[in-house]
Amino acid sequence: MTATAATYDHLPARSRLVAEALAAAGATGTVRELDVPARTAAEAAAALGCAVGAIANSLVFIGEDGQGHGEPVLVLTSGSHWVDTEALARRMGLAALARATADQVRAATGQAIGGVAPVGHPAPLRTVVDLALAAHPRVWAAGGTPHTIFPTTHAELLVLTGGAALAVTP
Repeated sequence: MTATAATYDHLPARSRLVAEALAAAGATGTVRELDVPARTAAEAAAALGCAVGAIANSLVFIGEDGQGHGEPVLVLTSGSHWVDTEALARRMGLAALARATADQVRAATGQAIGGVAPVGHPAPLRTVVDLALAAHPRVWAAGGTPHTIFPTTHAELLVLTGGAALAVTP
């Protein structure tokens, strides 16, 4: 067993992938398990004792280019926001942005809705990081399952994902 595997062997398999991706990228936070599930921003904030806005929800959409081609897009939004898909599609230069199905989310990320992490996916995803997350000195993102989470920052999320900082609201 490698040192990396031994370090994360207490985590679920999906979370190990996230933890390894974070470590490889030099992230400052580590994946931790919660005693309760945190499938929503409100559940995560309650479990952590932080503001809902400090939760980085990982939402997957399908971006349409107007030519009949679609690609998965990961949107890391503040837990206090709803994504305005029309406004965000315009900002991204897309014809449309539609919520991905559960099967599309799993195919794009290898993770289930309610625990999608910003990293640890089978392939890199085009990513948007909500500008509102920059208002919080520490944000929390899912760690690959509804029971795992890790601390980070808006700036670190941009680096980890190669994402673009954009407003996701009108």
